[in-house]
Amino acid sequence: MSSVLIEGKNIYKEYRSGLTGLKHTILNNCSIIVYTGETVGICGPSGSGKTTLGRILACLEEPDSGEIWFQGVNLTLTSQRIKNEIRKKIQVLFQDPGGTFNPVRKLEVTMNRLLQLPGVTLPKGGWEEVLHDVGLQTEILARYPHEISGGQAQRLALARILLVKPELIILDEPTSGLDISVQAQILRLLKDIKKRDLMTYIIISHDKDVLSFMSDRILNLENGTLKLASQAV
Repeated sequence: MSSVLIEGKNIYKEYRSGLTGLKHTILNNCSIIVYTGETVGICGPSGSGKTTLGRILACLEEPDSGEIWFQGVNLTLTSQRIKNEIRKKIQVLFQDPGGTFNPVRKLEVTMNRLLQLPGVTLPKGGWEEVLHDVGLQTEILARYPHEISGGQAQRLALARILLVKPELIILDEPTSGLDISVQAQILRLLKDIKKRDLMTYIIISHDKDVLSFMSDRILNLENGTLKLASQAV
């Protein structure tokens, strides 16, 4: 059996309304286990806390209580240095990746900044190899963010993530807003990457067809807790 890659234990998170000041519980003793090499889908009503849970698991947001374990390390108690190292292993592909590129700079500038991070280097084939793996050509780097399509932006964001060599990618509505044909291309690409790199995914989506196509297990988030919705046979 595969080892546990990431586990959230009894995660609790609440927000305070800016208008009324009332507290609203988003996650209520929510727990999740994800094994190395599997894809876990998370569905649930709008506002149920799916994205919040993803951000907490990616160490982009702190829970009010509960624990996050990654490869046996309790991120709640570990030092900031170790937490920063582990953050590189957990990457997020956001719903609108175009917003993560500097709108006034060519894409090559944004992508090259990655190479300033410790341990991040280009393969022997350079950017051509990196971009080829996600179905793009190097000429796209000469463009500005507003000059590329949503599908191209998603592929470029994925290339940026893969360059960091993560062990877990959290996919937050990765095909939302894309044309049906482009959605299918992105999902097949993600499956190919999983097979090639033995990648682990958590995919957050309201689209049951997307979750069924991608997931080994699907969990439903409602009333702050997760329950098994379906499991691949």
